[in-house]
Amino acid sequence: MVYRFTVISDEVDDFLREIKIDSDATFYELHEIILKSCGYSNDQMTSFFTCDENWEKKVEVTLEDMGSSSEEDSYIMRETQLSELLEDEKQHMLYVFDPLADRVFFIELSEIVTGIDLTAPVCSKKRGEAPKQTIDFDELMLKDTTIDLDENFYGDQDFDMEDFDPDGFNMGDVANLEESASYEPNY
Repeated sequence: MVYRFTVISDEVDDFLREIKIDSDATFYELHEIILKSCGYSNDQMTSFFTCDENWEKKVEVTLEDMGSSSEEDSYIMRETQLSELLEDEKQHMLYVFDPLADRVFFIELSEIVTGIDLTAPVCSKKRGEAPKQTIDFDELMLKDTTIDLDENFYGDQDFDMEDFDPDGFNMGDVANLEESASYEPNY
């Protein structure tokens, strides 16, 4: 049985990779073909996450054994077959290729082809340039770091910048504030 995966990025609009791989292959083999198809080196602590239909993370498959507690099942790429965690078409996964910046590829199991097997995974479609594998944090800090303090920054569309006091105090009616805040010690 062959799995056909579609790999996309939210960083590069025209980026797409289509990977065909045998269902009995391991997550490590999928990891290797993704790296190869993007021209990435194999020097990051990558991981896969199976996801629900809303891209919420469920099960993690790590590159190395991370020594998790014995109460949880741990999955390691070299030891876990794709068919062990992936069963349905349209199933979603995330591939964390830059763990320090938490950058990911979105992967969908687009098709399951029965009756054939593949001896080695292939990148059957390649479109667009892959995003840089890692972000240079020094370079990122040198870029414009101004913060846009619009109403969306505060998480409320109804936020009014006039209500914002940069010192963190509501200075509306200072006289009433001083009266209500007076303190007389009890001796």
